[in-house]
Amino acid sequence: MQAKILLSTPHLSGFEQHYIDQALTSNWVTTLGPNVTAFEKALAQYDDATSALATSSGTAAIHLALLTLGVRPGDHVFCSSFTFVASANPIRYIGAHATLIDAEPDSWNMSPQALARALAAAEKEGTLPKAIIVVDLFGQTANYHALTALAAAYQVPIIEDAAESLGAVYCGRKAGTLGTLGVHSFNGNKMITTSGGGALITDNPDIREQALFLATQAKEPRAYYHHEVTGYNYRMSNVAAGIGRGQLHVLDQRVERRRTIFNTYATQLQALPGVHFQPELPNSQGSRWLTALTLDHHDPWQIMAALQKVGIETRALWQPLHQQPLFRNVPFYPHAPGQDVSTALFKTGLCLPSGSNLTDVQQQMVINTLRRLLKGDEVR
Repeated sequence: MQAKILLSTPHLSGFEQHYIDQALTSNWVTTLGPNVTAFEKALAQYDDATSALATSSGTAAIHLALLTLGVRPGDHVFCSSFTFVASANPIRYIGAHATLIDAEPDSWNMSPQALARALAAAEKEGTLPKAIIVVDLFGQTANYHALTALAAAYQVPIIEDAAESLGAVYCGRKAGTLGTLGVHSFNGNKMITTSGGGALITDNPDIREQALFLATQAKEPRAYYHHEVTGYNYRMSNVAAGIGRGQLHVLDQRVERRRTIFNTYATQLQALPGVHFQPELPNSQGSRWLTALTLDHHDPWQIMAALQKVGIETRALWQPLHQQPLFRNVPFYPHAPGQDVSTALFKTGLCLPSGSNLTDVQQQMVINTLRRLLKGDEVR
């Protein structure tokens, strides 16, 4: 293998340069400008949402979501455990208390069974959460039919962490619109990129206005700089938004390509003993941001190391937050008593190269190499 096959890299469309040039020639390169406004409008239209607020990162958008929902120090917030740490870090920024909820086997996302037990216990203790952060893992939406019903019964809003699922659909609705608030990420390895950045999705104009206020240093509407609450520098730049505008032109193509990559892997590998791919819920279509699978009969760490030696980049599944030292003493509710789905997935799973710019030849090299490894052959 001459060139390394990477996990997921930026895939530019060719449209980005036009919008970047507009920003540069107008000298409008800061956190305001026509690209930001146009990107927000186009993103909201894509999601079938009322509005979008472009931010410096998906993490910033989660932080703003929590703040606009009234989460304050000492409050409680539930969060998926099987996720990247950025989903839960904003809880700690605020000084709130996290409770971690396990995944379910059917989607690898938040378990409705675990959430039901956690909410019942919290109600009994008088510690119902101010918000529930549900993560759409690897581009697959969670079981929102069950999760939103539970949240509504306890009158708790859901923040949908759709950082990995832009372009996914659940029961006819776009990812990012399945909770009270939604969050996207545009990091370099995501479905589309702005070189870094995120967005808050909302149908509530008051929440958007409050989020915008907090994201721009909470400057009061006076003729001079006057501040009464803590604000943040969380807005996206006009240049980054220009990249995003160019990327939105090809988002549906990127989703289609990643789904094709997933289907090719599944078709050629799922017949091998002990190989299981992340399932897709009925009435849903994941973006398949990353192709994720588990292995019953092989150590995924050894497989990943062997692939790395021949220039194929893979990645482990997320280490559950309740297994992280940072969240060592945080309450955790497993899918069922004695059944920790997140940890089992972490111990047996890996992600394969899935970028929309992965060529058919490269993918076949990955498949052939992985097939030999799983059959016990040595690869060089």
